[in-house]
Amino acid sequence: MKKLLRDNGLTIALSLLFLASLVGQMLSGFSYENQERLEHGQALVSFGEFLVGGTFLSTLFENWESEFLQMWAYVTLTAYLFQRGSPESKDPDKPAPQDRDPALDAGKPDAPGPVRLGGLARGLYAHSLGGVLAVLFGSSFVLHWLNSHRQAVEEALQHHQPPPSLTEYLAAPQFWFESFQNWQSEFLSTAVLVVLAIFLRERGSPESKPVGAPHSQTGTA
Repeated sequence: MKKLLRDNGLTIALSLLFLASLVGQMLSGFSYENQERLEHGQALVSFGEFLVGGTFLSTLFENWESEFLQMWAYVTLTAYLFQRGSPESKDPDKPAPQDRDPALDAGKPDAPGPVRLGGLARGLYAHSLGGVLAVLFGSSFVLHWLNSHRQAVEEALQHHQPPPSLTEYLAAPQFWFESFQNWQSEFLSTAVLVVLAIFLRERGSPESKPVGAPHSQTGTA
C-alpha cells in the first residue's frame, strides 16, 4: 500500500482535490440557487433537481471545456513551437526524445502495444494524447452548449419571452461570453507559466529547471 501511494501520489492528491472542489461547488451552488429563488419568489429546488438542472451542469461543463482546451492546446503547440529558456519547451537546437521515430522502438518488448503493432495503430497512438484531449474538449463544449441552452430557456419562460432554439443559442452572445471568459484565463495562465519558468525556479518540481540552471537552458534536462 505504501508503494502504491508513493507511486500514484500525484494522481491521488489531484483526484481528492477535484472531488472536494466538486462537492464544494455542488453545496454552495445549491445554496445560492435557492437563495436566488427565494429573492424572486420562486419555488425552491431539491438537491437532486439542482444537480441535474441546467444551471449546475452548464457551469460544470463550461469549466471542464476550458481546462481541456488549455491542455489540448498546450500539448499540441509544444510539439511544434518553442520558447527558449523555458522548461515547458523543447530545445530548438537539440533533438528531443519526444520526436524519436516510434518505428525504431517497435522491436522492444516493453514498448506500448500500438508501437509494436505498427501501421495505422502506431500512427494514431503517436497523436493519441492530443486526440483524446481534443475529444474531451469537444464533448465538454457540446454539454456546456446544451445545458446553457436549457438555462436560457428556463430564464426566457420565467420572463414570458420566446425561448431560443438550440441553433439560435449557439450564436447567442451569452453562450460565447461564458466560453471566452474562461478560455482567455486558461491561455493567460499557461503563457505566464511558460515565461516565468525561464527565470524562476521551484526546487523539486519537474515543471521547473534545476535551481542552478542558466536562464538560457531550454527544457528540464
